[in-house]
Amino acid sequence: MTHPIRTLDEQDEPALLRDQFRQLLRYRALLVTGVVLGLLGGAVLALSGEDTYTSTGEVQVRSATADPFATGASADKGINIGSERQTAVSDTVGTLAARTLAEKGDTVEARELLRGLQVTNPPNTLTLRFAYTDLTPRLAQSRATALADAYLKIRRQRTEDSIENMADGYRAQMKPLVEQRDQLERSGGGQADDTDNARANLVVAISELNRKIVELGALDTTPGYLNKKPVAPTAPTGAGLPMLLALGGVVGLALGLLLSWVRLVFDPAVRSTRELVRSLGAPLLGTLPRERGAAGGLLAIGRGGSRLAEEYRAVAFRLAYDPAFARARRLLVTAPRGDNAAASAAAANLAAAFAEMGREVLLVEADLRTPSLAGQLGPAARDARPRWAASGEEDGNWPSGSRADVDVPGAGAFILVAGRPVDNVPRALTSAAVGRILAEGDRPGAVVIVLAPPVLSYADAVALVDRVEGVMVVCDPREVHRNDLERIREIISASGGSVLGALLHPSRGRLARRRASREQGGSRRDGRRKQGRRRGSPGTRSPGSPEEADSSGGGGRPGPETTGDPSETLGLRRPFGTPAGRP
Repeated sequence: MTHPIRTLDEQDEPALLRDQFRQLLRYRALLVTGVVLGLLGGAVLALSGEDTYTSTGEVQVRSATADPFATGASADKGINIGSERQTAVSDTVGTLAARTLAEKGDTVEARELLRGLQVTNPPNTLTLRFAYTDLTPRLAQSRATALADAYLKIRRQRTEDSIENMADGYRAQMKPLVEQRDQLERSGGGQADDTDNARANLVVAISELNRKIVELGALDTTPGYLNKKPVAPTAPTGAGLPMLLALGGVVGLALGLLLSWVRLVFDPAVRSTRELVRSLGAPLLGTLPRERGAAGGLLAIGRGGSRLAEEYRAVAFRLAYDPAFARARRLLVTAPRGDNAAASAAAANLAAAFAEMGREVLLVEADLRTPSLAGQLGPAARDARPRWAASGEEDGNWPSGSRADVDVPGAGAFILVAGRPVDNVPRALTSAAVGRILAEGDRPGAVVIVLAPPVLSYADAVALVDRVEGVMVVCDPREVHRNDLERIREIISASGGSVLGALLHPSRGRLARRRASREQGGSRRDGRRKQGRRRGSPGTRSPGSPEEADSSGGGGRPGPETTGDPSETLGLRRPFGTPAGRP
C-alpha cells in the first residue's frame, strides 16, 4: 500500500518561522557585532558612571483623630495620598529640611536637595517611601532623614493650624452670644418668661460651641509614623557590572537581530531553498556536503567513504529516472555566473556516476574560453582518437584531437572531449562535429554531459540548449540572486530547453572567492592573448574562409568575425538551432 507524499504547505507558520530564523542566522557577523556593541555599552555605563548610594525611609501617614480606638475609626479618613506625595516633594519641605541640615553643617539649597529625592507610594498603602540618592552613604542617610522629618513637621504644623483656625472660628461665633447673654442678665426685663427662655437658648448655643472647641483641642495631631528609619547604605545602588553586561548583551542581541532582518530584507541573494525552487521553476536535485578530502582531486567518486560521492550518485539516480532526461539522455551543466569550478566538478562526478551505473558516458567540455577540465582530471585522462571523426576530418580544429578516456577507480571509465581555446567560440559550438558528438546520446545506454560556461556570463550555453535540452544549474545559494535564477529560467525556456533542477554546492569564504575570481580573470586574459597571437600568425585562417565555413557546417557561408568580446556571441547562434546529429 502506498501513501501519498505530503507536500510542505508554504503557509505553515512554524515552518516559516524556522525558515526565517535560519535566514537571520546567516548573518552571524551582524549578530556578533550587535552583541559586542551591547556588551561594550554596558561596560562603559558600568565603569564610567560614579557610584551613588541610596538611603530609604518609610513614613506612614495618618489623619488627626479624637479617639483612634473608637469603633469605625478609619486611619485614611480625609487623606489623599497623591496630594501627600506632592507635599513631600514641595519646596516647603525642602526649605525646612535644608534649614535643619544647615544647623548640622550641611549647607545645601532646597532645589539641589530635592533633586536627589524620590518619593513613591506602594500600592494600597498609606505609606510614603523617601529615597535619597547621593555620592556618599552618610549624606544620603542624613538628607533622607531630614526630608522625612521635615514632611512630618510640615504636616503636623498644618494640622495644628487647621485646628487653631477652627477654634478661632468657634470663638468668633461664641463672642456675640456671650455679649447677648450678659446684656440680658444686666437688663433683667419686664417679662421674666421671655428673658429666661432667651437666656437659656444662648447658654445652650454657647455650651455647644465650647464643646466643639474643647473637642478640637483634644484631637490627636500626630501626622504619621516613621516606620523605617533611613540608614547608611553599605553598597552602591543601581545595576552592577555583571547586570549591565547582561542587559547590554540582551540589547545587543536584539540590535543584531534587527540589523540581520534589515540586511535580509534588502539582500538580493536567494534566502531559502523554497525561494530558489520558486525562482528557478525547477526542483532541487541535491545539496553537496562540505568535505575536506574533496580538495585532493576533482573526482569524489572512487574515494571510499565519501559523503560527496554519495550525493553525486543520488543526483545521478534521480536524473536517470527523470522522464525529461530519459527522453534525450543529454544534460547541460552550467553555473549562473562567476567561477565555473563547481559546475566542472559536478559534470565530472556525474559522468563518473553514470559510468558506474553501466552507461556509456561522453563528457564534453564546451568551455572553450577557460578550459581546465583535462588538467584537473590529471593522469586519469588518456588521449584517444574519437570515433566520430572520420578520416579526412582531422583538421586540427576543436573537437578533433581532444578526446580522452578517463578511468575512475572502481567505477569504470567515461570519454572526455576536453575544451581548447579557439578563435570563434560560437562557430565551434554550432559546428557539425559538435552535432555528431551530441548525437551520441541517441544510442541506447549512452549519456552525454556537456559542461558550459556560466549562462549569464556568456551565450555559449544558450547556443547548445536546443540540442541538449535538459539543463542543470550548479550554484551557491548564498551568492546567486533571485533575479539571476528567474532570468536563467526565461533564457533557457525561450531557447527551447528546460531546467531539470538545481544542485547546490557549499559556500566558500571571501578569500577563496577572490582568489578564484583573480585566477579566472587571469586565465581569460591569457586565452585572449593566445587568440590574438593565433589571429596575427601567418597561415591562420581568417573567419569566413572556405575551410572554416566547412568545419562550422555553414554550407560555405562566411560567419561573422569576433574580437574576443563575449557580448558578441549573443548574435552568432543560428535562429532555429541545429538538430542533434545533423550537420
